[in-house]
Amino acid sequence: MFAQTPTRHRSSLQNETVRSRGYCGPDRMVTWLWRRDPVYRALYHFWSKIFAVNFAMGVVSGLVMAYEFGTNWSYFSAFAGGITGPLLTYEVLTAFFLEAGFLGVMLFGWNKVGPGLHFFASCMVAFGTLLSTTWILASNSWMQTPQGFEVINGRVVPVDWLKVIFNPSFPYRLAHMTIAAYLATALMVSASAAWHLLRGRSSPAIRKMMSMAMWMILIVAPIQLIVGDQHGLNTLKYQPAKLAAIEGHWESPPGGGSVPLLLFGLPDMALEKTRFALEVPYLGSLVLTHSLDGQIPALKQFPPENRPNSTIIFWTFRIMVGLGLLMLLLGLWSLLLRRRRALFQSKAFLLFATLMGPTGLIAILAGWLTTEIGRQPWVVYGVMRTADAVSHHSAAVLTTTLVLFVVVYFAAFGTGISYILKLIASGPDVYGGIIPPQGGQTSRPARPLSAAPDAIDPVLPVGHKE
Repeated sequence: MFAQTPTRHRSSLQNETVRSRGYCGPDRMVTWLWRRDPVYRALYHFWSKIFAVNFAMGVVSGLVMAYEFGTNWSYFSAFAGGITGPLLTYEVLTAFFLEAGFLGVMLFGWNKVGPGLHFFASCMVAFGTLLSTTWILASNSWMQTPQGFEVINGRVVPVDWLKVIFNPSFPYRLAHMTIAAYLATALMVSASAAWHLLRGRSSPAIRKMMSMAMWMILIVAPIQLIVGDQHGLNTLKYQPAKLAAIEGHWESPPGGGSVPLLLFGLPDMALEKTRFALEVPYLGSLVLTHSLDGQIPALKQFPPENRPNSTIIFWTFRIMVGLGLLMLLLGLWSLLLRRRRALFQSKAFLLFATLMGPTGLIAILAGWLTTEIGRQPWVVYGVMRTADAVSHHSAAVLTTTLVLFVVVYFAAFGTGISYILKLIASGPDVYGGIIPPQGGQTSRPARPLSAAPDAIDPVLPVGHKE
């Protein structure tokens, strides 16, 4: 918007930004309330638009998933609905209603409510997203490591909700997924900033965006490696076949020797071996059991019908871990450049940060593929097979509904991602989000969408009257 503002207005508006801090309220949000720096307010308005689009995409995808349970997985719904149904209902009644209730205040209440209430609304939206993660992962984790139930008359009946929710893998999955979300966000933020810096747009808002994202990556990436390691130990205990398939480990060494780590290979389910294996001696035992001579189960110890498809998850897991190591490298590189006061000048680093932008999302997808395909052939691990969970329809009918779901997902996410990329390309408002009066008038346009401001609910100058 400021690109259309006469130059003579800009310095006075910037001064007005500083004078109107108390009026403008919170943004970014703690940092704005604490530092009163308009840069944080500009970043809040910029990323709140992107968050709003993500929220809309999440609502659409959630509705589609609910229909999919009924059309394609009716036997699973009938068998395990006594547990998965209430857990997803809790997510709607707590997390979704909390997010939806306060989202309007967060996005449109900037000039309508006080700073304290606006800050509280923003916190409630953030808390709601974490609460949503908690309930969804409680449901999925129960499917991976089920407990706290009985099967009565062919249906799952919960007997201990605390055991259902806090099942053995739940804490590790919750921590791993939450950290992954923070990492993916930081990578996208840093890629946005790096892209603008490479194009010569070195405004205070963009530099601050880059700096904050790099601190997040530097701190969170090592923590994710530790949490991932503990998650692996939990998988070894409760889902040993999945871990054996991830490692492409078919036979234990004779005499109980150490297990090598396979860096590369092509698992062959028919031949029951991993071809072209590139091994590192002792490293498998050290990483997987924290002992030089520790043993892990081999795939041949499980009946062929109970083995996950190692051909796929062997590589999805390595994609996830490989990208995680690159994230750690990015964080360490940023620390080195920060010490040299060259964080915003190194073109090689900025190009690397730009290319790393989508890797957080790719790693999340690879991790979920590893988790879900590794659970096979079970939909509820050790309790219900996937073949028994699918609806009793012909392959043609199931394929048709699946294709329709995929089309809806591609339409929703394709449109949303395209719009998000356009927003990112526009960059944050370097003047702090104030929309200047045009010719002394601040009336709303007749067609709001044709003249939508950069900020969802822009900060208005002091004394403005609607």
